[in-house]
Amino acid sequence: MDRIEINKAKRFKGEFSPPPDKSISHRAVILSSLSKGKSVVRNLLKAEDPVSTINAFRALGVEIDDRGEEVIVHGKGIHGLTEPTDVIDCGNSGTTIRMLSGVLSGNPFFSVLTGDESLRKRPMARVINPLKEMGARISARAEDRYPPVAIIGGKLWPVEYSMPVASAQVKSALLLAGLYAEGQTEIREPVKSRDHTERMLPAFGAKITTEGLCVRIKGGVELTGTDIHVAGDFSSAAFFIVGALLIRNSDITIRNVGINPTRTGLLGALEKMGAKVEMSNIRHLSGEPVADIHCRGDAVLRAVEIKKDEIPALIDEFPVLCVAATQAEGITTIRGAGELRVKESDRIKSMATELRKMGADIEEFEDGLSIKGRSSLRGAEVESHGDHRIAMAMAIAGLIAEGTTVLHGVGAVNISFPGFFEIVGRMSS
Repeated sequence: MDRIEINKAKRFKGEFSPPPDKSISHRAVILSSLSKGKSVVRNLLKAEDPVSTINAFRALGVEIDDRGEEVIVHGKGIHGLTEPTDVIDCGNSGTTIRMLSGVLSGNPFFSVLTGDESLRKRPMARVINPLKEMGARISARAEDRYPPVAIIGGKLWPVEYSMPVASAQVKSALLLAGLYAEGQTEIREPVKSRDHTERMLPAFGAKITTEGLCVRIKGGVELTGTDIHVAGDFSSAAFFIVGALLIRNSDITIRNVGINPTRTGLLGALEKMGAKVEMSNIRHLSGEPVADIHCRGDAVLRAVEIKKDEIPALIDEFPVLCVAATQAEGITTIRGAGELRVKESDRIKSMATELRKMGADIEEFEDGLSIKGRSSLRGAEVESHGDHRIAMAMAIAGLIAEGTTVLHGVGAVNISFPGFFEIVGRMSS
């Protein structure tokens, strides 16, 4: 059954390593496929979203061998992909469909990208419009707004593009398209979004420079295969960090967590709330900073104000931050997060709806929420809305609520964190 019962936890103790980072896993597969020669990717996330990316490149003629601990990618080079014989199914993965749109715009053949019901509601114009400025022949359903996406690839030219909204997926799609454009493509962001693509491209030989909010890439440069080791996923660790801070008698250690500063805005928000999270054994892994994280359940949290420029660095942690806010003294406001209405679910509405069922006092805005703490949450029947991060956040809420919480739609966690509920059960028993 696609449901689970969760009871209030008396403790939260133990240590574990989170699953490999989903964002880095996507990029490792994409750049390895576009490189000449063999790449070895270690610790690749084998969840549904990265598998969609693997299957997409197999459909484009790339040989990818899964050998358990290692995934071997026999790259074809940026001009070596072949026309797919069928529509490419991107599943639930927005990263796959957006980044592939950039790649396929520069390849001289016809392709169609689609996905599941949720993905077919995700906005694509934000990628399609700048790609058209680069000369791409690309179109989508409902006047270029939603998948399926049809592409007749061909010659691209470089552009200087200022993004109206910070988005790592859009930025990455344009950087990948820039590989096919003769000259230099320049992308400017209003706020810094996650920079995994910029960090990884030089390892494959790309000519890319970053200066503040501006990224430039030189087209026409062949990529060469290399070895990549994927760091542990901070976004997956985030649920346990918040759980440990909210559950008394907690003491947890999370090993090998990626702490890229464009991803760890949650830590800054929790620090402002009065929490203390310790990091040790800080090091680098394939260009990404990594650490062990330790936290205890002795925090007294206070409400904070989260503003628009803080959202990109905690975009995936919004659901679990909402859970933390229900236990903070005062009123926490989160604004400038309108982008969250077009993720796997409308995360603003979903979190407001589900936490209210448990007794939280929440006001919903178009671009965020106001959450009054401290709330005494009570068990209820809640839904994941088919969204992996909503499912995991509501599981953490269930661990601090009185009585039993019944969470429906738990299968969504397989998008990024297979085994999540097993670890929760072990640490809370």
